[in-house]
Amino acid sequence: MKKKRLYGLSLLLSILTLHIEAVIALIVAVVYGFTQESPNVGGGGSVLFIFLLPVLAVFGIAVAGALSVVLVFPTAWLGGVLGRRFGGRAAWWWVPVVAAAVSLVPAVALSGGAGPAGFAVAWLLTTAALTVPALLWRSRRERIFGPVMLWGVVAVVVTAVVGGVGLATGLFPEYRPPAITSADLVGRWSDGHGGTLTFTADGRVTAVDVGAEDDSYDDSYDGYGYGELETCTGQGTWTYEPGPNTWMQEVDVTVDSCVLDYWNVGGKESRPVLYQYIGDPDSGNQYRLTKTSGGS
Repeated sequence: MKKKRLYGLSLLLSILTLHIEAVIALIVAVVYGFTQESPNVGGGGSVLFIFLLPVLAVFGIAVAGALSVVLVFPTAWLGGVLGRRFGGRAAWWWVPVVAAAVSLVPAVALSGGAGPAGFAVAWLLTTAALTVPALLWRSRRERIFGPVMLWGVVAVVVTAVVGGVGLATGLFPEYRPPAITSADLVGRWSDGHGGTLTFTADGRVTAVDVGAEDDSYDDSYDGYGYGELETCTGQGTWTYEPGPNTWMQEVDVTVDSCVLDYWNVGGKESRPVLYQYIGDPDSGNQYRLTKTSGGS
């Protein structure tokens, strides 16, 4: 008969497993982020992140420990109870069944109202993330920490390599802003709440309530916070700077009696947008204009 592993050792094993899963999830999130339109370009916060690593490590251990006690241990224990109750023995497959039930509430929170598909993905991933440490918690194998660490490192490396190769080969298409021309800018661009910029082919621009404040503007609107912006109405001039690449495209707008920063280009080929950052670019808050009409 195999010896029962001490609770403390099982807790450490669960914390280790959750950390490995967190690193894999972080890699996947970074790769996925490269395929999506991102409000933050560049690594301005990377140096600060390095200094925060010790704090994040301590925080991660605390969170993993709490999750182990609140979710992993109850899942492993309840799986054993149900197995003995209905099957006469603690069959391993009761653990994923219990994990699926326990994961319902976290999956709802993680999906964030993304719809049935988003909820299904969040539920499956949460169930898998909970099942692995719960199964290891139940295991009575001696010297299990070494194999878990080894295979965990292998999983992390494979995930990173697949992600890097996928981005390099185009298997996971990296997002790039659409390439536009001066002719593409001609027309009216609207923020959807009355603010517009109208560009003409001769280099003139008319601004109407650009940056207009409205009670309906908040951080929930299309995922962008509009913050405190001054209203700009007037006429002026504009120029388009293509830059060395699509990330560096700029539209410079000069309107009398207004202070307008340059506009960045984002969106997709089928629906380009012009945007400015509001406050600190790291906050991700943008004020966006979408083209609503053709040339005039």
